Amino acid sequence: MNWITNYVRPRINSIFSRREVPENLWTKCDECGTMLFHRELADNLNVCTHCGHHMAITSSAPFSALFDGGIFTEVKVPEPLADPLKFRDQKRYPDRMKDAQKKTGEHEAMLVAEGEIGRTPIVAAAQDFSFMGGSMGMYVGNAFIAAAERAVKKKAPLIVFSAAGGARMQEGILSLMQMPRTTVAIQMLKEAGLPYIVVLTHPTTGGVTASYAMLGDVHIAEPNALICFAGPRVIEQTIREKLPEGFQRAEYLLDHGMLDRVTPRTEMRDELIRITRMLMSLPPEVRGDLPAPETAPQIEAAPETAPVPDPNAPAPAKDAKPAAKAETGKS
Repeated sequence: MNWITNYVRPRINSIFSRREVPENLWTKCDECGTMLFHRELADNLNVCTHCGHHMAITSSAPFSALFDGGIFTEVKVPEPLADPLKFRDQKRYPDRMKDAQKKTGEHEAMLVAEGEIGRTPIVAAAQDFSFMGGSMGMYVGNAFIAAAERAVKKKAPLIVFSAAGGARMQEGILSLMQMPRTTVAIQMLKEAGLPYIVVLTHPTTGGVTASYAMLGDVHIAEPNALICFAGPRVIEQTIREKLPEGFQRAEYLLDHGMLDRVTPRTEMRDELIRITRMLMSLPPEVRGDLPAPETAPQIEAAPETAPVPDPNAPAPAKDAKPAAKAETGKS
């Protein structure tokens, strides 16, 4: 044994056997702890294939699964003042915005788009909880109003995917004023006779729940989504009582008449297609088109020809009259 065997050879083996494996290939389910392959999880819309737990998704992810062919057009949203109150806590408000934009890759907490689902034109808006908790600020208010105005202009239903922790504290009273602004926009939809559908995802809390999230014509929630104004911990500390099992979860609210449906994310598209077409008095969805029938080519009749004799056919019988003549000649 020498230094080549003890040091050089293991070093060479470690260099050639080293493989860089990305850290984001596997995701651990928060509910059951199962390790899920990232492609399998993405194909199932971030729903655990083992226990059905619904994980958080970005604001653009619902649109890719919702619209026909994943094709949609983003609706432009007016930009509000960047930092109207010059707010600062541990960081300046503009610095927090830059960090959130870098982390999520999104411009703000709500994205508005238009397209078709099941060949029905719609306008949709989705919140991203990973962007500062999906908090409702002036931009979110502008985005909701832009979505409502676009829906009225196109005479299309409006579908909103809510996921928020409430109002944005860095904008103070200006954030709270988005509650009446969005309420007025919903009234505009009602006067135009257009459906307004809300899909409540985990979590939907605070001022969002107290405004546009609970003013829809139809309310659909994802399984086990937390939907409330004040959280259960705050309520328990206030009333000093133990809350019921599953309090403020989607199934609990469905049993108590606060929701219309609880639908898994993988079935949400079909559910929304049925509801929108029903509310718009449209016929049922067309699942697929049959190809147009092809015209059969006309075949020209071949000219008649004399039949070809079969060489294997038996010979025809001889006539009896010549034989009789021959016998007469002999006599």
